[in-house]
Amino acid sequence: MQNAIDRLSKLALNPADIMLPKQELDLYKWAVVACDQYTSNKGYWQRVKNTIRDNPSTLNLIFPEVYLDEGNDDEIITNINKNMENYVKRDIFDIYKSCFFLIKRTVGGKSRWGLIGTLDLEKYDYSADSTSLIRATEGTILSRIPPRKKIRKNAPLELPHIMVLIDDKKRSLIEPFAKDVSKLTEVYNTKLMENGGEIQGYLLNTEEQFNSIADSLEGLYNQLDPKNPLLFAMGDGNHSLATAKSCWEDIKKGLSEEEIKNHPSRFALVEIENIHDDGLQFEPIHRVLFDIDKEKFEDLLIKHCSSFEVSKIDDKIELKNAIEEVEGQTFGFATKNDGILLYKLEDPEGSIAAATIQLILDEMVENKIGTLDYIHGFEDTIELGTQPGNIAILMPDVSKSTFFDAIIKDKALPRKTFSMGEANEKRYYLEARSLIK
Repeated sequence: MQNAIDRLSKLALNPADIMLPKQELDLYKWAVVACDQYTSNKGYWQRVKNTIRDNPSTLNLIFPEVYLDEGNDDEIITNINKNMENYVKRDIFDIYKSCFFLIKRTVGGKSRWGLIGTLDLEKYDYSADSTSLIRATEGTILSRIPPRKKIRKNAPLELPHIMVLIDDKKRSLIEPFAKDVSKLTEVYNTKLMENGGEIQGYLLNTEEQFNSIADSLEGLYNQLDPKNPLLFAMGDGNHSLATAKSCWEDIKKGLSEEEIKNHPSRFALVEIENIHDDGLQFEPIHRVLFDIDKEKFEDLLIKHCSSFEVSKIDDKIELKNAIEEVEGQTFGFATKNDGILLYKLEDPEGSIAAATIQLILDEMVENKIGTLDYIHGFEDTIELGTQPGNIAILMPDVSKSTFFDAIIKDKALPRKTFSMGEANEKRYYLEARSLIK
């Protein structure tokens, strides 16, 4: 098996010692959605708390971003670390040594498959000009790393919501295991709260399975430009992986060469998904602007295009179709007073709508005009945007077929351009891994 592991390691992928709650614990109450979801919806997170009550749960091990900037960040982070230590001391975990998990996530009748393992942070570079094997797909905001480092810095465990994409048109890596899943050992099977669907996990830990993964990755790598080999592209959790990288750069300064080779913080637990999986839905990330009106928005917009046309739209379904079908650069717009509108831009500064809108948002932030939030979900965005004083900005879809080529050509997309699915389809925390040497 060592030969297969060596082959995988050269391409940045490694098996992991994966921790799961013991079978007698309730996984429905253990697993909660990624911390960067429902960031303007405290009611969602209160419902989660009410569901969990006193049961062991990943909610006690994460920092939902809806609670950021409430003035008690240090207290929350201290409690997170104590809860992690407490769960380890209580021996609530089973540990699956040196393995991968194959996972199946089903939401709304659609299923997608993934592979849980670790990526080598030495082969990851989130800078704009990176040509590393593992790469950011959107601009990394360096100011967002230090707050996240405070959470990870002293944490004894990591729980991933990071999802990484591969461009596997022949479906050679994950799909062969999915077709023969009846021969695999099931490690979990649970429904997920708050319309999260359900998830199954299966163990991959044999030499034959490791060699199959290595064969596929080597085949994918051999098709890449050796001077610009993008093998793993960030899907979700870009800043979480960047934070893990930053923490590792700090830690390794005090280590010997031998210690660096296998230190647990050198690696990050992630879910790998094939961008061509039919069940993987790419969704645009929308924007909601607060304390700004339509007139001021248009004053900012006209600075970044030669002109624009505005069309009245009857309903949400018509808007969703119009954003994709109307030629040119378009985006949707909704407020309580103006209803639903479609904007079409002439000579926009940005290459895509998200880039043009980002220029407006950057100017808003710089001049302290209103505030903004990035929202996953078309319906949620309109609901928030049509509250008094708010504006919903609804973005076009992102193409899966040209995604990897676009990253190689353009370096990175504007931040918060896309998301993989609606908020309830995002990754739920379930697996854990020790960061203690």
